[in-house]
Amino acid sequence: MSELKETVTFARLEDFINMAEEGTPVRLEIELRKQPLKQKVHPGESADMGDEIDTYVLLGDFTFDVEGKTYNVSKSYVFAGAEMMPSSAMMNRNVANARLRVDYQRLREAGIEFEEKDF
Repeated sequence: MSELKETVTFARLEDFINMAEEGTPVRLEIELRKQPLKQKVHPGESADMGDEIDTYVLLGDFTFDVEGKTYNVSKSYVFAGAEMMPSSAMMNRNVANARLRVDYQRLREAGIEFEEKDF
């Protein structure tokens, strides 16, 4: 009978927070980015079928180094329409930064050191 190999997948910030809380050294680098997207408008939602609207996602790319191995986790913080008023764009950025600060606090409490960045 063949032996099953255990596969470990790290896909969430929580996985690395748990490791750090258990005493495993975890290093972290963070990059923030705005990813433009085209979103199709469903038939019936627009006079012109097949229209697309410009949207974007504010993403945090977290690169963890654990015992010499590198793991990448991306997390979205805001999804919004690109053709908004400037005040809406600022509000979306503020929401994304507030959500990001919650994650920063969780990471810091686990003992993970990193440089904080804002959108």
